[in-house]
Amino acid sequence: MAKICIHAWVSGRVQGVWFRQSTVEQAESLGVTGWVRNLPDGRVETMMYGEEKAVRQLESWLSSGPKLASVADVESEVLEYEEQHEGFLITG
Repeated sequence: MAKICIHAWVSGRVQGVWFRQSTVEQAESLGVTGWVRNLPDGRVETMMYGEEKAVRQLESWLSSGPKLASVADVESEVLEYEEQHEGFLITG
């Protein structure tokens, strides 16, 4: 199965609502590696690596996020896959 990398930015009420931790939990359950972080402008940024089906599932989950979140938009782009990440971390 093909491996992909997706870089995404999530806007809306996504900080202070356990978005990053919930993203880690979703990623780990799907076997996706990468990272997630809050941005100064109020968005959440994430980089996701793994099997295409699993990464696409996580990308889809970003549209709703955890229960307390209110997602307004998800922007994403597919990047060249690089096998250099272990686990899924909260950064920044």
